[in-house]
Amino acid sequence: QVQLVESGGGLVQAGESLRLSCVASGSIFSIAEMGWYRQAPGKQRELVATISGPGRANYADSVKGRFAISRDNAAKTVYLQMNSLKPEDTAVYYCKADIYGSVTTWNAGTTHEYWGQGTQVTVSS
Repeated sequence: QVQLVESGGGLVQAGESLRLSCVASGSIFSIAEMGWYRQAPGKQRELVATISGPGRANYADSVKGRFAISRDNAAKTVYLQMNSLKPEDTAVYYCKADIYGSVTTWNAGTTHEYWGQGTQVTVSS
């Protein structure tokens, strides 16, 4: 089994920064794409940023220039540096990883999607 555990959320004021971390553990052969998503009250979950295995990043327009995603493949960890936070960034942030569980699934090009439990980010005005 695989677990994703997020940390780093909290309550900050507008303009401040937070760094989220997400560590993957369990039956992992390799990790393909990792990403961060968020869900505000009454809204659908939305993409924040993703990063491929080689490190190509993709961002939602609303966070471009303020957020930076990175990963440490050896540590099976993905980070989200959030700067210049705004009240509209308030949400539960979820980590997602597409994981190859074995060399068999790696050879087949088949990943399984896993999600973390979420971490709350609250930005006050």
